[in-house]
Parts: sequence; C-alpha cells; structure tokens
Amino acid sequence: MAAYDFDLFVIGAGSGGVRAARIAGQHGARVAIAEDRYFGGTCVNVGCVPKKLLVNAAEYAYGFADAAGFGWNVGVTSHDWTALQAAVAKEVGRLNGIYRRLLEGAGVSIFEGRAVLTDAHTVEVAGQRITAERILIATGGWPELPDQPGAREYGITSNEVFSLPVFPKRLVVAGGGYIATEFACVFNGLGAKVTQLYRGKQILRGFDRDIREFVSEEILKTGVDVRYNTVINRIEKSGDCLLATLSDGSVLECDAVLYAIGRHPMSRGLGLEEVGVELDGTGAVKVDEHYQTSVPSIYAIGDVTNRVNLTPVALNEGHVLADRLFAGLEGRAVNYDNIPTAVFSLPPVATVGLTEEQARASVGAVDIYRSSFKPMRHQLSGRDQRTMMKLVVERATQKVVGCHMVGADTPEMIQGIAVAMNAGATKQTFDRTIGLHPTAAEEFVTMRTRAPDPLPQD
Repeated sequence: MAAYDFDLFVIGAGSGGVRAARIAGQHGARVAIAEDRYFGGTCVNVGCVPKKLLVNAAEYAYGFADAAGFGWNVGVTSHDWTALQAAVAKEVGRLNGIYRRLLEGAGVSIFEGRAVLTDAHTVEVAGQRITAERILIATGGWPELPDQPGAREYGITSNEVFSLPVFPKRLVVAGGGYIATEFACVFNGLGAKVTQLYRGKQILRGFDRDIREFVSEEILKTGVDVRYNTVINRIEKSGDCLLATLSDGSVLECDAVLYAIGRHPMSRGLGLEEVGVELDGTGAVKVDEHYQTSVPSIYAIGDVTNRVNLTPVALNEGHVLADRLFAGLEGRAVNYDNIPTAVFSLPPVATVGLTEEQARASVGAVDIYRSSFKPMRHQLSGRDQRTMMKLVVERATQKVVGCHMVGADTPEMIQGIAVAMNAGATKQTFDRTIGLHPTAAEEFVTMRTRAPDPLPQD
C-alpha cells in the first residue's frame, strides 16, 4: 500500500497550481488540489483576464472619437456598465470551467475548501485529513488596504472593482504602479472622472525613466488627473458620496476610492510557520532554485514567493517543478532572463530586458536609440496621441539588452522582440531586418541615430 494518499497535494488552484497539478497528473502522479475561492486564481477571476476585457471596452471610446477623421459618422455613444459586467462574468465563468476540466482530465482529485498544513506531509480540508509525499503552496497574492481612517471601511481593491453595482462617475485611484495606472485609464475611458494619486514623483516605478515620463504625459492628455507627491489621509461618508481628504489638505468628492498600493503573499493561516516553513518579512515563502522550502517535502511557486509576480512565470514554474519531480527532467529550469511585461494603460506600455538605468549599472557603457512619432492611425483622427520606442544596446557587444515602447499594439510587438533578445539579437541583427511597411513596428529596425551620452553628474 502507498505510504501517502497522494504523491502531490497542491494548495491553490490558480494558474501556477493548476499547471503543476495537471502536468504532474499527466506524468502519472497521484495528485490532489484544494481551492477555497475560485479556479484560475487572481488572473482569471479578478486580474489579467477581466482587466484586459475592461481595457478593450475602454479603447472603444477612443476608437469612436478617431472614426470621424476617417469619414465615419458614429453619432451619440453611451456605455452600459451592467452589460459589460455580465459579459465579463460570462467569460470568466467559461474559463473557470476550463480550469476544472483540465484538472479532471489529468485525473486530479479536487477538494473545494481551505487547506491547512498540520505537518510536513498532511493537510486538513473541511475536517478531512489528507496525506501527500509532497505539498505545493501556490496560493498567490492579495491586494492591500492601508490603515488610514476610513480606508478599510470605504475603500475597495482590484478584487472588488469588477463587481461594483453602480458605475463610479467620480473615481479616486490611490497608487502609481501598473494596476493603479491601468484602472485609472480604464475608468477614464469608460466615462468616469478619474483622479490618480501617487506618493512619488513619477508613476510606474521600476520602468525605464523615459518610458515613465512619456506615458504619464500621454495619460494626462486623455483626461486622467494624475497628482504626484499626494496621498489620502482619510475617507469619510457624506450622503451618497465619499470625501477623500488628501495630504495637501484638499478634499475630493467621489463615488469610489480604489486602492492599488501593493499586494502581499497569501501565506498566513496555512500552517506554514507551525510546520517549520520559513517566510520572509513580507510573508513570502522562502524557496531555493528548485522551489523547495526549508521543509524538504514542501514546495512553493508563483506570487506567494514574491519573486517575479507574473502569471506566465507561475505557469512555467509549475510546469518545470512537475517535470522535475515526476518525469525525472532534472535539467528543466525556468528562464528568468528577458521576461516581457506590459502595462495595459491607454496608451499601453510594454518592455523586455533592462532599463537604461539598470543597463548602465550592470553592463557599463550603452548605446541608446530612441524614437517618438505620431502613428498613422492618429494622423487623420486629430487626436494628439504619440508612440515612443527605445532600444538599449550594450556598447561592447552591441547586444540588445532592453526594449521599451509606449503606444497602440505595444504588447503584441514586444512579445516577438523578447524572442529575438533571448536568441541574442544584436543591434546589427535589427539593422539587417527589413521593416514591415507601413507599421509602427518597423521603427524598431530603422532606428540608426544613437542618442548622445548623458552629461556627467556633478
């Protein structure tokens, strides 16, 4: 008889957990998974997927405005928030079903409930104890609310924003990261009056400086009121509206306050520390290069480890771990180099590789190629929307180490460039490539003028 009920027990049926369970099951392992909320995790339910659908919806507002320049008589337009919510919910429900069927097709046993570790090989779900040779923690992250007066009582996060019963005509967004910036642009596009507050000097900390400055200017053009060095001190209810008192003493009347100020790993209450699993100061599960925790039988992947918090990374980690544990593929590893990422703001941002600042600190001298222009789709629209592209090239080798862009269709372009960069493309590789005309993308292979080196700092 087997020593354990299962070979692998996965806690969390998000993207990474489902991938690990499914691949392990396909390798012949006896696998179980527990989920106490929804299949597909944050990405499918209150993250990437519904957010992108809202972005698509908001883009139509600009498309209608542009159409007149191309001879279309669009007429009066209006948006139905309830109809959009229903359509998004239907798609999310469809994806939930797909995730469940993938697990069932791989022979994975599903436990619906919260799983808590009781020892290094045992979990408890709804009063039932289950043993497993190995346990995988894939519980993801959770958005934070601050301790300011009224924030927890009246504030919402990215979890609740999709299910608002009434469209907020006046929205305050607190935060300057990609989630805050995306939702500010989405609700602005759908017709809300949006004020985005950020405690720092420029939004999208961690992105290339030129990109940050460029996209903030483009977002301001669309009507989002972005205020820097400003935070919310307190929120109060006044009749049918909220009053947000800001750090500069001003007061904003609004219908909703969305906090997008960070996320924390969902590691608490799982029994991890009680069985000896080490966490860092943020609550992230500490793992080695093979995703093994301080307890040899327990592993962790994805956002709960707080390393590279992106859905495709969690998927790859889950796949690699299952291959290593149950198919003997010891050489399998995730490639963390040149991971592309996007901010689905309006206009969107996409990037892969090093920022100019990172490159100067890590590889030394670099050549910078930069271009900004009004794309063809806006030449007739009359809308002042511009595109920016930037290549960061290591001077000694001429290897392209960073690629950054702001503008329409940006994320679709950067995925292909990420392939080229992982193949070791140099600036000469780009120069030898014939452009696809007429497209904005061809600018990446026609930039020839190197930007002057920055002046030395005093």
